[in-house]
Parts: sequence; C-alpha cells; structure tokens
Amino acid sequence: MSSPSQYPQAESVADFARNVAEVRARIDAAAERAGRTGAEVRLLPVSKTVPEERIRLAVEAGCRVLGENKVQEAKRKWRNLADLDVAWSVIGHLQTNKAKDVAAFAAEFQALDNLRAAEALDRRLQAAGRGLDVFVQVNTSAEESKYGLPPDELIGFLKRLPDYGALRVQGLMTLAVFTRDTERVRECFRLLRGLRDQARDLGLAGPGELSMGMSGDYETAVEEGATVVRVGQAIFGARPLSDAHYWPGAATGGGRAEGGAADTI
Repeated sequence: MSSPSQYPQAESVADFARNVAEVRARIDAAAERAGRTGAEVRLLPVSKTVPEERIRLAVEAGCRVLGENKVQEAKRKWRNLADLDVAWSVIGHLQTNKAKDVAAFAAEFQALDNLRAAEALDRRLQAAGRGLDVFVQVNTSAEESKYGLPPDELIGFLKRLPDYGALRVQGLMTLAVFTRDTERVRECFRLLRGLRDQARDLGLAGPGELSMGMSGDYETAVEEGATVVRVGQAIFGARPLSDAHYWPGAATGGGRAEGGAADTI
C-alpha cells in the first residue's frame, strides 16, 4: 500500500499544479526514451474518493477531464460540480443498470468489455441523441479477478461494435498485473499494443488509442506506447483505502513496481 509520504496530499492550487507538472515531466522523459514525444500522451487525472472541495482546486490548476471508477460517485460529482468546466471519464466496470447514468453525463467510457453493456449504453445514448467515446478493456494479466476481455476474444468483440452506432471506439484499455516485477508489467502493456496493432490493421480500433498505466507504472506504459495514462495518487495524494477496494485483483502479487505499492492509480 502507498504511504502518505510517497504521495503527499495536494491541498492547494499550487500543489496540484506542481504535481501535474511533475507527472508531465516524467511522461515527457519516458516518451523521449521511447523515441516519442510527450505531446502524444494524454494525462487523465483520476479523482476517485477525492472530496469535491479538493477537486475544485485541481480544476483551478488546469485539470479539465477527470476519471472516476464508480458511476454513482461520478454522477454525484458531476451534479455537484456542474458549475465547473470539467468533463468526466468513467474508467471502472459498468453494471448495465448504470448505463443510463453514463449515457447522461460521461464524456468517455474506458471499460467496455461485454455486449450487454454495449447494448445498454447504445440504447440510452440513441434516446438522448448523443454518442460516446469508448475504450475496450482487455485483461492482459490473465487474472480471473480482473475485468476485461480475454485477448483471444477481442477481435470478435470489436467486429460486433459497429452494430451500436452511438459508441465511438477510440482504442483499448488495460490494467497491468500488480507486481514489483517491471518486466511482467511491461509484458501486459506490450500485449495490449500488439492487440491494438492487429485490430487497427483490420480497421477495428478507431484511432488506436492505448489507455494503460497508473501512478505506479505510467512511465513504463509510456515507454510501451500508451497514449492515455490514468494517474490519481501522484496528482491528488495517497488514498485512505487500497486499490483492492476499487479494482478487483488489485492486491494480487504484492504490489506494483513503484515503491511496491498495490494502490497505484
């Protein structure tokens, strides 16, 4: 688990601006190591569990799109912070009975992994007259406790998505294995990149975005081709609860590479 000293709480606009700048600098350096530019990588700050008064400071510091895991929490924040210029990305597993909420407020959904959810989202979106950017989640770690499509089912799933006209496929998303072994983490990211390349060759991956990497491993993800990294604690500070409370399988493997932290979004 992350310690408060590893990820100090951001309590002011200056704190948030400094943290975002530090993460961006690390993204830039990782991109340069891979022969890329940091401008190719979108930083998605993840505000799950963060109180609304601190989110206001983050938005003032320049965070304009925020990621949330739980639909109910995201919906509450969307309503209570409606006066702010901020968009919401839902990055956690979707129960079909919450599809109407995602269709109502989300700017994007990054965890699509079954046709029931696709159908429910499409129906709600069509009724609302809007579309939604989506990422298809793949289980690259082969952990039964994690959500996401098995890699060998991805292409068949992507072939079905044109049936749901309100969903705009942007690319793929994954959570790597939770381990101190950076090479095992890297293998998950490489697998997703290979799957994206295969899908893109078939015209199935949209722009071919890769959403992978969190606070403990985003630099490795950028080195392996990430175009979106989902970073919470390195921007907002350590959470009181571990990722096991939010992500199935998060405690597996004894922690991620950065400081051995299991709670690394």
